[in-house]
Amino acid sequence: MRRVLQSKPIQVALIGASVLFGALALRANDPDILQLARNLTFDSYQRLKPREPTALPVRIIDIDDDGIRHYGQWPWPRTKLAEIVDRLADLGAAAIAFDMVFSEPDRSNPSEIARRMLQDQPDLEPGIRDRLRSLPDSDEVLARSAAQLPSVVGFFATASVNSVRPRQTAGFAFAGNDAKPALLRMNGAIVPLPILQNAASGIGSVSLSGDRQDDVIRRVPLVITDGDAVYPALSIEALRIATGTSTFVLKSVGASGEISGGKAGMVSIKIADLVVPTTAAGEIQMYYRRDQPSDYISVSRLLSGNAQDLAPLVQGHIVLIGTSAVGLSDLRLNALGQTVPGVSLHAQIIEQILSQDFLRRPDWADGAEMTMTTIVTLLVMAIMPFSNALFSAAFGAVCAAIVAAVSWMAFARYGILIEPLLAMLTGGVLYILAITLVFAIAERERRFVRNAFQHYLAPSLLKKLEASPEQLILGGEMRNVTVLFMDVRGFTGISEKLSPNDLVSFLNQLFSPLTDIIQKQEGAIDKYIGDSIMAFWNAPLEVEDHARKACRAALQAVEAVERLDHDDVFGFRQRSLDIPKIRIGIGLGTGDACVGNMGSADRFNYSVVGDTVNIAARTQSEAKAIGWPILVSETTASAAPGMAFLSVGDIMLKGKSQSIGIYALVGEENYARSPEFAQLKENHEQLAAALAINRRGEINDALERCMAHAPDRLKPLYHCLRRNILGGYSANQSL
Repeated sequence: MRRVLQSKPIQVALIGASVLFGALALRANDPDILQLARNLTFDSYQRLKPREPTALPVRIIDIDDDGIRHYGQWPWPRTKLAEIVDRLADLGAAAIAFDMVFSEPDRSNPSEIARRMLQDQPDLEPGIRDRLRSLPDSDEVLARSAAQLPSVVGFFATASVNSVRPRQTAGFAFAGNDAKPALLRMNGAIVPLPILQNAASGIGSVSLSGDRQDDVIRRVPLVITDGDAVYPALSIEALRIATGTSTFVLKSVGASGEISGGKAGMVSIKIADLVVPTTAAGEIQMYYRRDQPSDYISVSRLLSGNAQDLAPLVQGHIVLIGTSAVGLSDLRLNALGQTVPGVSLHAQIIEQILSQDFLRRPDWADGAEMTMTTIVTLLVMAIMPFSNALFSAAFGAVCAAIVAAVSWMAFARYGILIEPLLAMLTGGVLYILAITLVFAIAERERRFVRNAFQHYLAPSLLKKLEASPEQLILGGEMRNVTVLFMDVRGFTGISEKLSPNDLVSFLNQLFSPLTDIIQKQEGAIDKYIGDSIMAFWNAPLEVEDHARKACRAALQAVEAVERLDHDDVFGFRQRSLDIPKIRIGIGLGTGDACVGNMGSADRFNYSVVGDTVNIAARTQSEAKAIGWPILVSETTASAAPGMAFLSVGDIMLKGKSQSIGIYALVGEENYARSPEFAQLKENHEQLAAALAINRRGEINDALERCMAHAPDRLKPLYHCLRRNILGGYSANQSL
C-alpha cells in the first residue's frame, strides 16, 4: 500500500481530487471573499470596455451646488419645484421623474403659514384674513404642475416594518412560476403625500444599496415586493409612463422556453416592446458608461430667463430630477470607480433598456464555472505526472489564458458574465501542490523527526535536529550527558484516593508545566514512567553547559510544583480530598552514556542507557531519605560550578559496589554568592568535619549552628539530618 501511494500519478490524482473538491465546495458556499473577487473581476471588465455612450432621450435636471447657491438651502419650496416642472412641460418633456420622496408637507407652504397666523391672531382685520386665506397651497401647486404631463414620484422601501404602502399605478402580468418569493422584500415604505401620489402618473422606488463588501452599486432591483403586491423601480416606472404602457410583464422560471438551471425566480421584465434580463431577484446588472457633464442640465440654467435653447435637450426626453450637491448626500460609487449622483443610476438603467445593451449572469453561469474548473483541473492532473515543472507551468499558463479569454469574450461580445478566477486559481493551486510533492517526499525524514521528537525536545533543538536528520540512525554513541529522574512523593497513597480518570488528569496537569520547564532548559524528555519523568541533556544535539541547565530545570520544577499545590490547581482542597501536599523528588547524574535509537528498524525510541542513568535514578530514590527534593551526583556538582550545593556525604547507592558523593542542590548562582549561603556552607562543612571524626558534642553544636543559619525552606533538610544521625547513620553513609 505504501508503494502504491508513493506513485506520482496517484499522488497527483489524490491531490487534484482534493483540490477540486475543495474548490467546488468553496464555490457552492460562495463566501464573501469569493463574491468580492468575482465582482472586482467584472468591474475590471467594465473599466476596460464600458458601455458606449449613445444619443438617447434621457436627461437629468441637476439640483447642483450652483443651484443651491442661487435659490437657497434645500429643501426648496414646492412652488419652486412646480416651476421646474412647468418649465419642463413648456420645453416638451415626454415624462419627468423625481428622484426624491415628498413624504412631508412643504414647511414653507404659504397656506400653512397663513393658517397658523389666523389661529394665533384672531383679531386680524377682515381684509387681511381674506388675503391670507387666498394664499396658495404649495403642495397643491406642485400637484397641479405634475398632473399636466406624465410624471413619476419616488418612495423609499424600508426594512423596518410599517403598514404604509405606495399607491399602485402599474399593472403586473406574470409568465411562469410565482417569482415573488425570490424578489427583494420590503417590510415598509416611506411614501409621498397623498395629493402628490394622486396627481402623479406613476410611483417608483428610489432605493439604492451597494454590495455589503465595498458599497459599489452593481445591481439595482427593478421590482420589489411586500409579499402581496409588486412595486416597480423609479427607472422602469418612468419608462412605462413615457411609452404609455399600462402593464409590466414579469417572466420567471417555468415560463415557456426558459431553463431553470436549478434556480427559482425571475428571468426578465417586459416594458412595452423592451425586454430587460434580470437576476432571479429581479435586479438589473448595471453596465455603466462613464458619467459625463453633458448628461446633466443645471437647475439654475433651466430656471434662467433664456432656457428655450434647452428645448432640443428636453423635448421628447425622459427627464429625471435629482441632485449632485455634496451636502445632500446622494452620491454613489459605480463599478467604474466613479462617485456619481444617485439619479444618474436611474438614468443609466433607462439608457440600458432603451439601447438593449445589458450584462447578464445567466442562471447556468455557476454550473458553467464549475464545469470549466473541473476540466482545467483534470487537464492539469493528466499532464503533471509525465512532465517537468517548466512544461507543466507553461501548460498551466496556456489553460489560464484560455479560461481568461473565454471569460473576456463572453463579456465583450455577448454581455455574459462568466468568472475565470475559480478555474485559474484551482489549476494554480493544484500546480503548486503537485510541484511541492517531490520536495515533500524529500522532506519525509524531517517530518519523521518532528513527529518522533516534537513532544520530547525543545523547539530550538528540534529545528536543529530537523536540519541534521542523519543523526537518527539505528544504534548509538557514547556521549557525556546529564540525566534527570523525577517522581511524585507518596504517589501510591494519592492513587488510592483518586479515580482512574482523576489520576490521569492529575498527572497531565502536573507533567505539562514540568515538561515545559525541561524543554525550555534544552532538555529532552526520554519517557514518562507512571508518576515519573526521565529526561536528559546533551543528546541528540550538543547542549552547552548541560549540567547547569539540568540543575536549573530541577530547581524550577520544584518551585512550579509548590506553586501548583499552593494554588490548588489539582482541585484536591476544593473537593475536600484528604491528600497531603504534593511534592516531587529529583535526582541528577552526569557522565558518559550510550544514546541513540533503540528498538527495531520500524519501531524505536531515542533513549539513553548506562551507569549514569542508574546513578541518577538511585540518587532520586535517596532524596526522600535525605529530606531534600533535589540530589545530584558529585560529577553533576563538579560540572555546574557556582550553583548552591551542600554535600550530604558519600552514599552507597543500591546496586553500586562503592559509595559516591551526593550533594543537595539548594539554589542557583545568585543564592550561592550570597553571604547567607556562605555562612551556611561554612557551618555545614564544620558539621561534615565533626561527623568525619564522630565527635557527638561537636556534631550537635555544628547541627545547631546550621539550624540557626538555615532559611526556613532548608530547615527540613537539617531536621531529617538530625533524625538520620540519631538513627545511627555513619559518616560514610550520610550527613
